[in-house]
Amino acid sequence: MVCLGNICRSPLAKGILQSKLNSNIAIIDSAGTASYHTGNLPDIRSIKVASKNLIDISNQRARKFIIKDFDNFDVIFVMDEENYINIRSLSRNQSDLSKVKMILNEINPNLNESVPDPYYGGDQGFENVFKILDEACTIIAQKL
Repeated sequence: MVCLGNICRSPLAKGILQSKLNSNIAIIDSAGTASYHTGNLPDIRSIKVASKNLIDISNQRARKFIIKDFDNFDVIFVMDEENYINIRSLSRNQSDLSKVKMILNEINPNLNESVPDPYYGGDQGFENVFKILDEACTIIAQKL
């Protein structure tokens, strides 16, 4: 799961998908394309909306996406077009490229819609993002 700073959307996506899967099925992680918040907890509003939905993401720490992530993960879900472009630009080959997917294409295939970034908005933005990611992660979990 990849967003810009790895404190809002991608930690939520990671927590939501983990809550839907047995830990033996998949290893799920999150990262950001920027290193603004490396080592920090998720945004308190992400922690709160997750907690409200019985998901604990308070143990996550922000990190930057690294090239080795292409080797460690089968699928790399990105939250928006800008991060999609950024991650694809880091790819080394066609195999890496084929792993990068827009997460909302799980809901609406091939529309390349972005998960809105709630960082500069209020609590309602985080509620909306949670609902969107919950729907996408339900589909991903069913596929696994």
